[in-house]
Amino acid sequence: MRVLHLIAFLAVLVTAVVAWTKEDHEIFDLVSAIEAAEGKGTTFYSWLDVSNTASTSEISKAYRKKSLQLHPDKNKGVKGAHERFARLGVVAAILRNGEKRERYDFFYKNGVPRWRGTGYYYSRFRPGLGTVLTFLVILTSGLQYLVQKMNYNRDLKRINEIRDQARAAAWGAKLTPLEGQRKVKISLGGGPRLDEDGNVVGGRMVDMVVEGEKVYILEGDGSLLPVDDETAVAPSIKRTWFLALVTGLVQKVARRDGATIEDTSTGPSGGGEESDSGSGTASDVTGSGAATPTGSSASGGSKGRAATTMAGGRRRKAVRRK
Repeated sequence: MRVLHLIAFLAVLVTAVVAWTKEDHEIFDLVSAIEAAEGKGTTFYSWLDVSNTASTSEISKAYRKKSLQLHPDKNKGVKGAHERFARLGVVAAILRNGEKRERYDFFYKNGVPRWRGTGYYYSRFRPGLGTVLTFLVILTSGLQYLVQKMNYNRDLKRINEIRDQARAAAWGAKLTPLEGQRKVKISLGGGPRLDEDGNVVGGRMVDMVVEGEKVYILEGDGSLLPVDDETAVAPSIKRTWFLALVTGLVQKVARRDGATIEDTSTGPSGGGEESDSGSGTASDVTGSGAATPTGSSASGGSKGRAATTMAGGRRRKAVRRK
């Protein structure tokens, strides 16, 4: 129901905004200009010194009288005399036109709206490309930071839930802290599955260790990954897309410049004879200790990452199990 009310309100608002015509915008400009030049609350009628029920002939007579007073030839050296005289002619033309006067009378009785539509403001205060791009960068970066904040709060909530589950499984329903380490199995969610004994359990089970108030995820190699508030990735303006892009470009340029400077400083040695006399390779020297690293040592780094991610946040440095 609230959604329907919101849609109805937006529909009425859009209809009201679209209803303002070019002639309405002209009236808005005149009202603002007259109040700025002649004083707050000055209307078309009060400026011509006639009532709002005056006939067309009365308005024409008042206009001729007022135009003699405001004519630039009689106001030489007066700042804004030409603008006031031209504005008077436009006001008289509106009041002597039946359709335009009817439209002005509507705003005269109901007041000029404060919000006059995006088209009105855009046409009068048209921003440049730089302003538009700056606005879009600020808007999208702000939205991205808001999403980071929401994800951070969600991760904190998830981490606290997992810690509470682990402590409840280790200490019992009364949550009385016990000394030493206690190993428990906690479900991180997901579909039902079979455990090692063939029993159906809900969600993905992960081995965890509770030691006092601290809770860890038990890795396959016996190491412990802390599960605490620091596991969640805190929101940061520096990680929004624009600042991250600028930072990345600056670092890339800095690395390129550093590599260029290093190449220039080393330069060609020109020592062909030197290389012949004493540039032996590691294999030529007995016991040089040179070794070629293999990729087998990196295979164990991916273990436990999925469990840590599902616990919420980033991977922490492992703590060797005692």
